[in-house]
Order: sequence, then structure tokens, then C-alpha cells
Amino acid sequence: MKGARAFAAVVLVLLAACSSVGDVYDRWFGSRPAAKPAPLVALTPTAQPRIAWQANIGAAERNIFFPAVTGNVVYAAGASGQIAGFDIKSGKQTTRVNAGQRLSAGVAASGSLVLAGTGKGEVLAFDASGKPLWKAQLSGEVLAPPAIDGTLVVVRAGDGRVYGLEALDGKRRWVYQRSTPALSLRSYSGVVVERGAIFAGFPGGRLVALSAATGNVGWDSVVALPRGTTELERVADVMGLPVVDADRVCAVAYQGRVSCFDTQTGTTIWARDMSSVAGMDADHRGAYITDDKNAVVALDKANGGSLWKQDKLSGRGVSAPLAFGRFVVVGDFQGYVHFLSREDGAFAARIATDGSAIGAPPVALDNESVLVQTRNGGVFAISVQ
Repeated sequence: MKGARAFAAVVLVLLAACSSVGDVYDRWFGSRPAAKPAPLVALTPTAQPRIAWQANIGAAERNIFFPAVTGNVVYAAGASGQIAGFDIKSGKQTTRVNAGQRLSAGVAASGSLVLAGTGKGEVLAFDASGKPLWKAQLSGEVLAPPAIDGTLVVVRAGDGRVYGLEALDGKRRWVYQRSTPALSLRSYSGVVVERGAIFAGFPGGRLVALSAATGNVGWDSVVALPRGTTELERVADVMGLPVVDADRVCAVAYQGRVSCFDTQTGTTIWARDMSSVAGMDADHRGAYITDDKNAVVALDKANGGSLWKQDKLSGRGVSAPLAFGRFVVVGDFQGYVHFLSREDGAFAARIATDGSAIGAPPVALDNESVLVQTRNGGVFAISVQ
């Protein structure tokens, strides 16, 4: 399942006390990179990207907002409460919504249903014209876009609970809750709903498959085991969205591994040591991961074997990747969008946006164009040939 490849920011928080133990977000994706950014390498372009259209939805501020595509419309949201829909070809605005309050997450869309979340733990639903439909209250702030699957809306709260809500009116069908470690990463990753199952990664390196109908656990498998002597060393949280195809689901953990599992049984197919705070994507051939040193790594999806590694983006706060045709596409903390060759990871092209960080991974609009949303609220559709 494609959709928005969700991306996890990495502010470490002590959940029990709700206190921060590190401001990693700003250092990775704001004005202070974790390491001195590598200079942009000279390249001979083998592709020609251009800005097809652009708009602005308002700054994300300290959150990460994910655009969402449904039909011929892409929706985007900003922290001030603005939500807009744009025609994916022309960029013409089709919908404008003022949520009436500040938003902390968004956006999700399917058909005529548009969803966003707030720091007060509310899920707000609108129709395609911007009319409010319903509001649901959760147990914690909403940091990740909901997932929509027919009549079901699945939302993850900041305290780790996963809620199944009725798409018609927001009423609760079920809630899934599990214990979490004392120390974990502040995560902007949600859940994936695929063929009646919900896949979600959790602190402590666990990947869980739930029944979409009931919220019951189908299986609970280990992506990575916590290691080390201190609580900080033992953080091994699954980051970004799981990647699901016909027979396997893959996920990556911070200070842990990237692992692929059988979707039916949760049995491990393969695993490789890896650490990521951004997340991953995949296509029919490869699994692509942005590691915690900002290298983009390609592995053989069948067995985990190494294919290539692009390590010339060190310190640039690289987003999770998007597998897009013959490219793997990532954004960075200065708003550059990098197109890497899917075959060997070489730089094929790059293009600048508005100079602010691209936190969420790029989103495919169609076979020829991708979209990125920046921290300053820029929405850029980029076509590439």
C-alpha cells in the first residue's frame, strides 16, 4: 500500500513524565542539523524535474503534516487550521477549510471524506466542500494522519492507543492499547490498513497486525530488540509506516533492524541490522531506507541483500524515501528534492523548493509527478522526465 509514507520525527520524550530529553527534531529537520550538512555534490543530470505548480497552506511549525491524494485531488493542512484541496494536474484550489482550531496532524482523505487531528486529541472530519461532518475525542494528541478504509477510520493517539472509528459519524468501534517503554521517540507515524488488517509499529521494536473489524491482535512480532545498558541506548522504536505488499510487510526501527515478515503469520522472512529515524519505502524489487546517518540504502526485498548505498547527503535531515518509477526520491532540511537512480543510487537530478525542511516523504501524484510539503507550508508539485 502506497499512500503517504509516513515519517517519524525524533524528539525523544519520557512518556511517563511527559518531559523532553532531547530536541532532535530541530537538529534533523529544522534550522540546526544533527551534523554539519554535507555540501550538495556536483551532478550531471539524467532527468529533468520542474515545478509544475505550487501553493502555500501555512507553516507546519513544530509538527509534520502529510499531504494525501484521493482521486484527482491532493489535500494539505497547516498548523493554523487551514486545509486545502488542489487539482493534481493544474494546482487549482478545489476546497478550502478553516478547521476553527489549531491542527497537529493531517491530512487523510478518501472520496469525499477529509480528516485532520489536533493536539487536544480530536479527529475532525469534513466533506469535500469543507462542511464539518463529525468530531471524535481520543486519549492523546493526534500526531499522525488517520487511515481510511471504506467505513473504517483508524487513528493513532500520542499515547500509543489505536482507535477504530466509524467513517460515517466518528463513533468508536474498538480501541487497542498496549504498554510502552518509559522512554520512546515522539513519532509522527500512523498505521497501514490493508485487506482487512491493520499494521502498526510500536516502541520497543514491535510490529503488530490487528483485525480491522475488531481491533484484535492477529500477530505481534519483533522488528528489533532493545539493547544497551541505559534507557537511551535501549530505545528501539519502529519508525515510519510499515510497507505492505501481497505477501510481506517490512518495517525499520531506530537503533535496531529492518525486518520483513509474512503478512499472514508474522513469521520473519529476513532481517538486517539498521537504524532509522525517518522510515522506508519499497517497490517490487527493493526496500529503501533512510538511515540515521542520512544515507539512503537499498536492499533486495526478497532476501535483504545489499544493492546500493548513497551516503553523500550526510547531515542533511533526509526524509523517508519514495520509490517512484526509475527513481528513489527524498527531501532534505533545506527544501531540496533529490532524485536518485533506482538502479545504483546515483544522483539523477535535484530541484529546490522554498528553502525550508521537507519532513514528510514525497507523495506520488501520478506516473510523472510527485508532491512535497515543506515546513513553511509550501506545497510543490514536481514533474520529472
